[in-house]
Amino acid sequence: MDDYPLLNLFLTMLYFFLWIMWLFLLFRVVMDIFRDDELSGWGKAGWLIFCIVLPYIGVLIYVIARGRGMGQRDVKQSKEREAAFQDYIRKTAAEANPGAAGTSGTDELAKLAELHRSGALTDEEFGKAKVKLLA
Repeated sequence: MDDYPLLNLFLTMLYFFLWIMWLFLLFRVVMDIFRDDELSGWGKAGWLIFCIVLPYIGVLIYVIARGRGMGQRDVKQSKEREAAFQDYIRKTAAEANPGAAGTSGTDELAKLAELHRSGALTDEEFGKAKVKLLA
């Protein structure tokens, strides 16, 4: 243990941590290159080759040149995922309760008014159903 001082151990851990962080950044850049719809095929190939041949410089230049777009694409993708999730919830709720699917409060009020006009509901029943619906 005397051959490897504590400070060297900390420096080794720091270098290892920085290397892992750089790998995450490299994979993130490569994923962003393929995710970008505005970049042509040749542009994607060029950035990818640049990041593979000169990895540290390539990633640094990519982040400087296209970093803002990376953030915007992340936000856009998050919003699309959230919208898809909300759509899935709506569809699942509609399947679970088919009577309530596609009906709003105004539709229900219109149905109640039609039933009241046709005589199927008395004034008292119509009033109770209306209060319950509006509550």
